[in-house]
Amino acid sequence: MNTREGLAPAVRSILGAAEGRGGGDEPLDVTPRSLPAALEAAEADGRAPIIAEVKPTSPTADGERTDDPVELATAMVEGGAAALSVLTEPEHFGGSPETLEAVRTAVDVPVLRKDFLLREAQLDVVGADLVLLIARFVDDLEGLLEAAHQRGFQVLVETHTPAELEAALDAGADIVGVNNRDLANLDVDVGTFERVVDSVPATARENVTLIAESGVESCDDVARMRAAGADGVLVGSAIMDGDVRANTERLTSGSTE
Repeated sequence: MNTREGLAPAVRSILGAAEGRGGGDEPLDVTPRSLPAALEAAEADGRAPIIAEVKPTSPTADGERTDDPVELATAMVEGGAAALSVLTEPEHFGGSPETLEAVRTAVDVPVLRKDFLLREAQLDVVGADLVLLIARFVDDLEGLLEAAHQRGFQVLVETHTPAELEAALDAGADIVGVNNRDLANLDVDVGTFERVVDSVPATARENVTLIAESGVESCDDVARMRAAGADGVLVGSAIMDGDVRANTERLTSGSTE
């Protein structure tokens, strides 16, 4: 799809850095923990299916968390997170492949590698249970999706518009995220998930795991995304800002206290 016009300066900077980063020397071979199964298990256990994000900083966040990422991740899992997302983008988010590797070793839930991956070789930097592909920025979504699957990765294909969601489904994606943040101006509208999902016939979304991303701050937001069809909800700042275990417990339990 590779549509990069009208992007916020911060996003253009992130993409420029991603284009300059290399990849691994040889294809990885991973055995992933199932994200759909983890989300279903959380729901069966009475927990909201939350993917908690270990995010030291970001262009849209104030300040930086310098805590041990492994301790943060462990606290999130103890708080009920069904899965984790770990940033590996270094320049703008303070992440690293080493952080992801350490977190994945320490926990037993699926771990998503959150980064801006543009080329096949960039898949081979570090093992993870899932990798993120952003439909808007990938030249050959079907080809890169296939390359990731060949390595054993599950793939979360991120979309923001009905056209991107349809392109992801046409490319063969079976885990699709809808980002409530507009990458043109970085504004957040939690109604984006509802509008994008409603625009695609339910028959086209059968056997697809849907993830709502960005802008979720409260239990009401989680409930709203779930009612709109989200099988899982990815939460970053609302968990990272403060006591991560308590924040995760609050969102997974649905408590408003």
